[in-house]
Amino acid sequence: MQTPPAARWVLLGIMVTCSSDALTPRTLCLSAATGAAQQLRALWQHRAGTRSRVFQLGEDMVLESQETMPQTPIFSSMLGSSCSGQVQPDMGERCVDPVYQDGNLVSGSLEALIERLVPTMDYYPDRTYIFTFLLSSRVFIHPHELLAKVGQICIKQKQQLETGTEAEKENGTVKKIISQMTQNLLMALSARSQYQEIREKFRQPVTDKGTILKTKPQSTQKDILSVCCDPLILAQQLTYIELERVSNIYPEDLMQIVSHMDSLDNHKCRSDVTKTYNLEAYDNWFNCLSMLVATEICRVVKKKQRTRMVEFFIDVARECFNIGNFNSMMAIISGMNLSPVARLKKTWSKVKTAKFDVLEHHMDPSSNFCNYRTALQGAAQRSQSANSNREKIVIPVFNLFIKDIYFLHKIHTNRLPNGQINFKKFWEISRQIHDFLTWKQVECPFEKDKKIQTYLLTAPIYSEEALFIASFESEGPENHMEKDSWKTLRTTLLNRA
Repeated sequence: MQTPPAARWVLLGIMVTCSSDALTPRTLCLSAATGAAQQLRALWQHRAGTRSRVFQLGEDMVLESQETMPQTPIFSSMLGSSCSGQVQPDMGERCVDPVYQDGNLVSGSLEALIERLVPTMDYYPDRTYIFTFLLSSRVFIHPHELLAKVGQICIKQKQQLETGTEAEKENGTVKKIISQMTQNLLMALSARSQYQEIREKFRQPVTDKGTILKTKPQSTQKDILSVCCDPLILAQQLTYIELERVSNIYPEDLMQIVSHMDSLDNHKCRSDVTKTYNLEAYDNWFNCLSMLVATEICRVVKKKQRTRMVEFFIDVARECFNIGNFNSMMAIISGMNLSPVARLKKTWSKVKTAKFDVLEHHMDPSSNFCNYRTALQGAAQRSQSANSNREKIVIPVFNLFIKDIYFLHKIHTNRLPNGQINFKKFWEISRQIHDFLTWKQVECPFEKDKKIQTYLLTAPIYSEEALFIASFESEGPENHMEKDSWKTLRTTLLNRA
C-alpha cells in the first residue's frame, strides 16, 4: 500500500524523534517535522492552483523570530468558524477539546494535541506549534508511541490525501525531498556523534588543571598580557569561543532540564535520564574562565603589575558588555569576586574601581537581576533590527538562562486540574529556548586568533587551594581567620612535600 505524502512527512519527523533517543540531536527532528508541515502546505496550495515553492531545509525552519504563540487554524476565518467549540468541516473533533484564549492554544488533551500535529486538507499546524509540541512531547509520551499514534491518524487520512490526478506527481516530489532530508540528517548525526566521542576523551574537571604551588611563580612567567594587551581584542576572542561553544547546545539539551526533573519526581532510575554533556561543557567553560581570571591576578608577584592586571580584566569585561557577551562578562566579574582575589585590599586600593562598580551594577542580583535583564532586553532589541552580525550578538548569562527555564517548569504544573496538558507553560519554555536558538545561530564577525585562543583554552588554572596560597604570598593574612587558613594551607603543603 502506497503511503500518502502527508503520512510520509509526519512519520519522518516522528521517526527522527525516536532515533534521537539514542543519538541525542532532537533539533534535527524538530526541523524535519517543521519542514513536513511547510511542504504539506505547499502541496495543498499547489492542488488549489496557487503558487507553491520548496521551503529551505535546515535549522532555520525551527521558528521565525516574529512568530507568536500557536494560533487557531488560519482556515477558520475562510470557513466561517472558530475554535471556540465549533467543529470545522472535515476536521472531526479537532476543535472540541483544546482550549483557546484570545485565539491562542493554552491547553488540551494529549490526543487532541497529537491530532493537531497532522495536516489535513483544511488545516495545517503552524511552525510554533510543531516546535513546541515535539520539544515537550517526551514529558508525556515516548517517541515510539507518538509515532504509532501519528501513523494511525495519517492512515485514516489516506483516502483524502490520495484523491486527485496529481497524487503520483506529488508522491515523487515528497520522496525526493525526504531522501535529501534523510541524507542531511544522517550526516549531522554522524558528525555530532564523533564530536561527543572526541569531547569525552578530553573532558576533565577544572580542578584537575589546578597546581598546588610551593613557591611563588617567577615574574618572567608568561601571562595573558604578554599574549594580548588589548581588552577589545580579548573580548572579541572570548566572544568567538562563546559562540563556538554555544553552537553545540540544542533544544533537547535545554529541555533535558524539564525531563530530568519529571523523571526524579516520578522516582525513575537515574539511568532512565539521558545525560547531556553539552550543558555541562558550557558550564565548565564559564568556571574555567572565572578561575583563569583569578589565576592571572593572584600569580602576579608585584603589586603594580597585579593592579594593572585587575584593571585590564575590568576593561575586558566592559568590552564584553558592549559586544553583548554577557556570559563572559559575568565569568570575569565572578573571577574577580572570588575570595583569593577580593581579599587583596592593597591591590584594590590602587585600582580605579569606577568602571568595575558600573559592571557590578549591571550584574546586581537584587530584584532577580533586574538590571541585567534590562540590558539583555536592550541587546535583544538591537539584535532584531541589526544590519550586521556584530550588532546581532547576544550571549546571555547561561546559568541565569537555565534557572529561568527551571523555575518556569517548577512554578507551573504540566497538567491543569481538569487533566488537560498545560500547553501555555510549554509554549513559554519553547519561546525562551527559541530566543536562545536565534542568538546562537549568529555568525561570529571576529577573526579567530589562534595564539590568544590557545592561551585562553590551555593556560594553567590554579585550584582554589592554590589561589589562596598565591594570594597569601602576595598579601599576608590580616585577621585570625585568614591566619588560621594560611597555617592550614602551609601544613598541607608540607605534608605533600
